[in-house]
Amino acid sequence: MEQRVSLITLAVDDLEAARAFYEALGWTAASDEEGIVVFNLTGSAIGLYSRASLANDMGLGEPGPRPAFSGITLSQNVRTKEEVAPLLAAAEAAGAKILKSAHDVFWGGHIGYFADPDGHVWEIAWNPYAPLGPNGEFQWGGA
Repeated sequence: MEQRVSLITLAVDDLEAARAFYEALGWTAASDEEGIVVFNLTGSAIGLYSRASLANDMGLGEPGPRPAFSGITLSQNVRTKEEVAPLLAAAEAAGAKILKSAHDVFWGGHIGYFADPDGHVWEIAWNPYAPLGPNGEFQWGGA
């Protein structure tokens, strides 16, 4: 298995509301297919798919209740410390719940967390030890 992730699929309760949330953040959908919305990223993509349809695709039947925390965070690293707080504010304005405001962390970075309307947790982070590449690509330890 190659060491990469091609597509991250987020289960959502309301596909159009989820699409509107991410578009309010400035994202542009790459798909216009019924039942799925896909946003191309740098080297991968995020798909939005009905929670019930995804559970059915996996053979799980009806999805259970959403957990308070799934155990996964999605992160967007930014180029400067000053970008963190405005991105959190934009997410909140689009309908996100701020879980933790922008703050310095012990290892020298600056981060904050929000949950999208379906509870998916995002981290906005500036890591001085992993500068982004010219196209925003992230590599642990630097591009």
